[in-house]
Amino acid sequence: MSVKTSQKPKQVTKKILSPLQDRAFEVVVCRFGLGEKEERETLESIGERYGITRERVRQIENAALQSIRKSDEFKSFESFFEEIKNVIKGLGSVITEDELLEELAKDKSSQNHFLFYLVLSDLFNKEKEDEHFRSRWHVDSDVYSKVHNGLSKFYDSLGDDELIPEAEFVDKFLTHLKDLNQDLKDREVVKRWLNISKKIGQNPLKEYGKADTSGVKVRGVKDYAFLVMRKHGNPMHFREVAKSVADIFGKKAHVATIHNELIKDSRFVLVGRGYYALKEWGYEPGAAREVIKKILKLSGPLSSWYNLCDGSRMKSLMFYTYILKSLRDGKLYIGYTNDLRKRFKQHNEGLSTYTKGRGPWEIIYYEACLNEDDARSRELYLKTGVGRRYINSRLKRFLFHT
Repeated sequence: MSVKTSQKPKQVTKKILSPLQDRAFEVVVCRFGLGEKEERETLESIGERYGITRERVRQIENAALQSIRKSDEFKSFESFFEEIKNVIKGLGSVITEDELLEELAKDKSSQNHFLFYLVLSDLFNKEKEDEHFRSRWHVDSDVYSKVHNGLSKFYDSLGDDELIPEAEFVDKFLTHLKDLNQDLKDREVVKRWLNISKKIGQNPLKEYGKADTSGVKVRGVKDYAFLVMRKHGNPMHFREVAKSVADIFGKKAHVATIHNELIKDSRFVLVGRGYYALKEWGYEPGAAREVIKKILKLSGPLSSWYNLCDGSRMKSLMFYTYILKSLRDGKLYIGYTNDLRKRFKQHNEGLSTYTKGRGPWEIIYYEACLNEDDARSRELYLKTGVGRRYINSRLKRFLFHT
């Protein structure tokens, strides 16, 4: 539902344009799509019709807009433009052009008229689209600067493959907007601000992340399969994956096609007869015999592998993703390390910035990986909403009784 304003846009436009001469009038109407044709014409197409250069059309347009701004007809609608400004303030003071026009009017014709007012009045400031941000309008330079800088810093803080549920993502972004007035920190407003960035995106499961990653920019059934398995949190049979893609996303997925993509894509690992897991969960590709051979080659004889008392072999070989539980407030902490014993001791001695003052801690779960990137990816996964559901399922008996 669009915002109600006190004036009808087409009537306002008719009065504002009344001082213009014929050619100037026609150029402005065509450039902004203010007539019967809703499509906005280019400088070239108008120039061809009048037999003049595109630069001459631009000059006529600019002169016409300057003439309108000086006219009494334009000045008589100052309160109407203030009304539009207050609408933008209510939407967060900064908003993409597309979203703003959708809020002001639902039909394309009326949107063209509102865009005309935005261009005319100096109450509104436009920032052009670039490689990082969409075209946007703002009415408060201070708020715009803080949102702009906050988006840039927030993007830099995101992991390459990190996917975060909407509510958690909004909370994380708010930590980068500490200097903003509390009244502006409405969750719907914050989501509009996130949409300003072209580098941040949302997937069909309403998880946010970097827009150019496969977890956000879904290109085909293999990416839908990836999202299905992340949501499920456990290995799945390829037939179950195909069914879930259809059930969750409404996408027709042939079983054979899904199976073929799971085989080809390095994000998936075969872990049983027809069952696949995500590599980011710490699974190693290959037959069990080959994986064991690889472990033994790296770690030495089996007897030293199990010598965990001093941890000397494991410490240099393995990377751990772990979950701690605070005995003070019951909250969980997820991290990763290459020396679990040492790191656990640091947490309990208050040497970690993130857990200081919340101890003592106990280890309630850990996984070991041969590759540091795998352990780090697993940490990021467990911190997502889907990952936390996996934790609740994996440790349900322990968590239920504590």
